Amino acid sequence: MVTLSEEARVYKSTVGWLARKAGVVKPIAGRVAVFFTLFPQRPLDWERRARRDPDGWDDDVRCIDLDNANKVLLDALKAVVFEDDRWVRRIEAERAEPDGQARVLVRVTPMAAFRAPSPQASLIEECA
Repeated sequence: MVTLSEEARVYKSTVGWLARKAGVVKPIAGRVAVFFTLFPQRPLDWERRARRDPDGWDDDVRCIDLDNANKVLLDALKAVVFEDDRWVRRIEAERAEPDGQARVLVRVTPMAAFRAPSPQASLIEECA
């Protein structure tokens, strides 16, 4: 049995509220692709860091790992934006350079727009 922490319950509720505010009326049925960009909080000393290391100043900015963010985010979107995370067939994620407040930008798309030809379909055609 999985028990959510109070922080997790609040996050899930907030994600649901934001999804409805963005126009989500009901979960997408079937296969989906999920794209998200994670923005860490920009630290107060970012300018000093950027002067010292222009290319990698944000490498040590505190932020949740992408793989952990992925799990938390998909769990929060389940039954709100898509029916179940078992329907997620494609995930693209990136950690962006901090530019202000911490946030995550998410796009969920039905997979029909990305469907590649099925290798099995050609096998069936050859047997017919």
